[in-house]
Amino acid sequence: MSDVRSIAQLAKQASGILSQLTTEQKNHALLQMAAALIKEQDSIIAANQLDLEAGRHNGTTESLLDRLALNPDRIESMAEGLRQIVELPDPVGDTLEETTRPNGLFIRKIRVPIGVIGIIYEARPNVTVDAAGLCLKTGNAVVLRGGSAALHSNDQIIKVLKSALKSSSIPLDALQLINDPSRASVDEMFKLIGVLDVIIPRGGHSLIQNVVMNSKVPVIETGAGVCHTFIDDQAQVTMAEAIAINAKVQRPSVCNAMETLLVHEAYAAKHLLSLGEQLKNLNVEIRGCSATRKLIPWANAADEEDWSTEYNDYILSVKIVANVDEAIAHIQKYGTQHSECIVTENSDHAVQFLNEVDAAAVYHNASTRFTDGFEFGFGAEIGISTQKLHARGPMGLPALTSTKYIIHGNGQIK
Repeated sequence: MSDVRSIAQLAKQASGILSQLTTEQKNHALLQMAAALIKEQDSIIAANQLDLEAGRHNGTTESLLDRLALNPDRIESMAEGLRQIVELPDPVGDTLEETTRPNGLFIRKIRVPIGVIGIIYEARPNVTVDAAGLCLKTGNAVVLRGGSAALHSNDQIIKVLKSALKSSSIPLDALQLINDPSRASVDEMFKLIGVLDVIIPRGGHSLIQNVVMNSKVPVIETGAGVCHTFIDDQAQVTMAEAIAINAKVQRPSVCNAMETLLVHEAYAAKHLLSLGEQLKNLNVEIRGCSATRKLIPWANAADEEDWSTEYNDYILSVKIVANVDEAIAHIQKYGTQHSECIVTENSDHAVQFLNEVDAAAVYHNASTRFTDGFEFGFGAEIGISTQKLHARGPMGLPALTSTKYIIHGNGQIK
């Protein structure tokens, strides 16, 4: 039996115990985990430094190193995410529907844990904590397989979290980490039908597509983020500049950062040069269409590939469009159904954009950077689902449950 299958089967065995725990027992464990992260932060940061050093040696970009880096503030944020999950209602056991049939059967539909969740992710070690907290709160055992870039960080974080579980009711085997960075470990997870109930990928386009195309275990698809901001001709200039800059620069390495800026031609004629200069001063490389390059002389030429690229870096593609219809058409062609924004004071244009753009999150006059479980009030998140079955958008606690029908009778037969 492979190590991956053995690890997953331990989680499967633990899931039966975990699913029966009370909310209070689960919350106690999460608070223990949060406290342990703070107490053991020096050991976590030391392990993280090994990953950062390896990343620099391998030529990892600064934006991706930023995704990987941990410090006391980020560890505190991870712990706070766990504390927020504690404060959120436990969806397990909630009644969704109930009815009494004409024959007297009383039928109730309730939320239950999914069972064992496999999560495959890349360079952000905070995902290790987010995933553990969300899965355990909803009574799910979890098998984590992080990327090689965060190997030391993830290993130490799991050691700290499992040490905290020793003083809780949650079985240690409910939290598992596969620390084999080879492709073979991922391929093995794909085959664990009957052991893993679902796999959730978090990462770039190639990772997600590999999971979607090859897993025999059901998948909840989280999406790469080719996110757009459209500045309409009736946008307020100060607001439009602030939103565009925030969406691109505040943290360019994450999936809800803007990758393409669409600008109405009338707005562009008056204001695009100023915005371009601000972005240049923030070290953003602009790759523009021919109309953009006439207004921003230093912009590089964008090619067809740029419109569908998630840069995760200080690079922005810019296209000038004639109207809201052209902006929507561009998004429908090149977007990834993640997060899209219109900046406008025209309510008709806003309503058209919000109704016609097919994405998990659509914004009017607000940065796409808000597509996040924490910002939506879910505490931590398991990912941003861009599919349409089961869950869509930031996935909090309810998205990690399934349903069960409970039927009470008094002797009915068919």
